Amino acid sequence: MESLDLRVLSDVLAWKQAGHQVTLVTVVETWGSAPRPPGALLAVRDDGGVSGSVSGGCVEDDLIARIRAGEYADLQTPSMVAYGVTKEEATRFGLPCGGTLRLVQEPVLDTTWIEQVLHRTSEHQLVARTLTLRDGSVQLREAERGEALQFDGSTLTTLFGPRWRLLLIGAGQLSQAVAQMAQMLDFEILVCEPRQEYTAGWSLPGVTHLSGMPDDEVLALRPDAHTAIVALTHDPKLDDMALLEALNSPAFYVGALGSRRNQQARKERLAEHFDLSEQALARLHGPVGLRLGAKTPSEIAVSIIAEIVQVKNKGVSDAMVQIKADAAPTEWRSPACAI
Repeated sequence: MESLDLRVLSDVLAWKQAGHQVTLVTVVETWGSAPRPPGALLAVRDDGGVSGSVSGGCVEDDLIARIRAGEYADLQTPSMVAYGVTKEEATRFGLPCGGTLRLVQEPVLDTTWIEQVLHRTSEHQLVARTLTLRDGSVQLREAERGEALQFDGSTLTTLFGPRWRLLLIGAGQLSQAVAQMAQMLDFEILVCEPRQEYTAGWSLPGVTHLSGMPDDEVLALRPDAHTAIVALTHDPKLDDMALLEALNSPAFYVGALGSRRNQQARKERLAEHFDLSEQALARLHGPVGLRLGAKTPSEIAVSIIAEIVQVKNKGVSDAMVQIKADAAPTEWRSPACAI
């Protein structure tokens, strides 16, 4: 689950604590071209306040109107609602190409499960929540990566995962550009920089700064499958230390700045001096970023973020596939790299 939906749960908890009635709406099935995927959340407050979304806006407007009118005031158990069953309804509710949505709407009567989900995901756990429509009971369990939403008409199981994290090694100009773009994608940003002179000019709020040595900070972070790590100092004494631990971790993406020649030399150092396996070294994305012909720090940041998102969503990047496919690869380097 994206952290946008975790934010919906945070809003629900705050609204309930303030004494509001809240209806939680979950997309459970879609047909045709649907604006939001199964699992997407919308919370509607008794006064019409909303958090999240399930469509382009028109379905939300209808739900708000129904709740304001008191239609769900006596709702004690979850129920089903469908939008866009006919072409006319799809047009009315702004669903493209005749799309159809099936939603589960439930009154939030107990917030204990929300508190547990928010706590467990903050600890970087993946949680499955099973809702029984008959009585509204909720059960939580530890989930496994790769599980998907399940709905059989009587029970709904949704997944709540930890927020995606990005650890940047180095606090230079390129790192600032990458951090700013990653924040727009709702990543949690951490920057490891033991050199104080590089952090003095940082003005981007919401970034966690780590001042220890890179290998120590990577170990302390305990990277998981929702963590990306990118080394951008271009200093082997710092980058290699971070990569040593990152490549042996479950991090879904590990990248480093530098040309192909530079990356090959780096891999040889890591293999010779630190005994990293070929399997671990093959995980290194370098030269980092997609081949966009980028030249400025902002353009280079776009290429890096684009590759991270591609690996996050597809499990592999086009650049890595191309490198493996090239029989005689031409020399290519990260745009900021001269060696």
